[in-house]
Amino acid sequence: MGYAGENRGSGPIPGRLIVVLGASGSGKDSLISHARAQFSGVDGLLFVQRAITRADDDGAEDHVAMTDAEFDAAQDSGAFVLTWTANGLRYGLPRILEAHLSDGGVAVVNGSRGAWDALLKIFPNAMAVEIRVDPETLAERLRARGRENEIEIEARLARATALENQFLTDAVIDNSGLLETAGAALGEIVRNALTDAGHGEPTAR
Repeated sequence: MGYAGENRGSGPIPGRLIVVLGASGSGKDSLISHARAQFSGVDGLLFVQRAITRADDDGAEDHVAMTDAEFDAAQDSGAFVLTWTANGLRYGLPRILEAHLSDGGVAVVNGSRGAWDALLKIFPNAMAVEIRVDPETLAERLRARGRENEIEIEARLARATALENQFLTDAVIDNSGLLETAGAALGEIVRNALTDAGHGEPTAR
């Protein structure tokens, strides 16, 4: 895994970035979508679309699909505040995120544990919210989506366990059960961040 980032700002960024982290299959995309529906139209809140060198019709997260050539051009033009690579794909966070946080906004993004240290250098007050799932449930979800064989699934489970044991987080959400339960927990984190950032008490749908 590799990453590259830069911060063109001149000082601390007042907004709050909530970075949702977790193993593949833990349900990060579903929880972010759940939160987006809860807080639709709330001022000061941005759900970040990552640019990914992956098709936009693969049933995965809501993202900006780019070819490698398009990604290179966007990167060269300064469109990204942070880029990294993982599992053969390239990821980029749009520079609009920096402007939003500089204005005191709150943002939610699907992140990567491998790029976390680089992200903290740009956004020092970013909050890590890790989504965890018990190994049996995670294995079932990985098998259900049909992207990996058993050997690859076992490797993913091993990586997930290793990262959980060495990664410090600000909050942990168990998504082994109902999506609504874990979604409510993420919603509470978003609500508190908005309140702390001075956006009042948002009303979730």
